[in-house]
Amino acid sequence: VQLQASGGGLVQPGGSLRLSCATTGRTLDYYNIGWFRQAPGSEREGIAAISAMDYSIYYADSVRGRFTISRDDAKKTVYLQMDSLKPEDTAVYYCAADAYSPREIQNYYTDYGFANFRSWGQGTLVTVSS
Repeated sequence: VQLQASGGGLVQPGGSLRLSCATTGRTLDYYNIGWFRQAPGSEREGIAAISAMDYSIYYADSVRGRFTISRDDAKKTVYLQMDSLKPEDTAVYYCAADAYSPREIQNYYTDYGFANFRSWGQGTLVTVSS
């Protein structure tokens, strides 16, 4: 499984960015894809995921209502639309694939965590600053 995140940049508070996670082959058919971020001095945080099997979606409380995850199977790409960005959203953003890939993930990762995610691609830096 190969993943590559892109789309980061500098944006003002309140602005928007869309990140892309490019995949290969039939990755989206078999693997849940998650978005993660890591700010300097902080632990990596799982913020959104989309299920391979039933397209269910998970959001962390920190981004729910501001970020939207989606997938385009024809382009083999998972997107993270980020709106109403705040300075605390500044981080390196990564995408990864869940080796277990359960269904009905709305609350799954809150309950069980992200230990099964693999195939971390290179991250993309998002800086929210005026």
